[in-house]
Amino acid sequence: MNQYQLSVNAHYRPEILERILRVVRHRGFRVNAMTMGQPAEADAISIEMTVSSLRSVELLSVQLTKLMDVTSVQVK
Repeated sequence: MNQYQLSVNAHYRPEILERILRVVRHRGFRVNAMTMGQPAEADAISIEMTVSSLRSVELLSVQLTKLMDVTSVQVK
């Protein structure tokens, strides 16, 4: 299995974490580690996650970018 590091920035909404994790699961990825923080902006959230899968990480990053409250996704 390949392991990938993702950095996701989004507008803070109570349901945003659930939406992100649902996309990760539906695309066949497993979350190995996750850290969440709130930058200086009160309505923003930053999520660092390590995921693994046999699939290409571009499949996941494109789908996460399509979520309404996600502002950016970076693959490290």
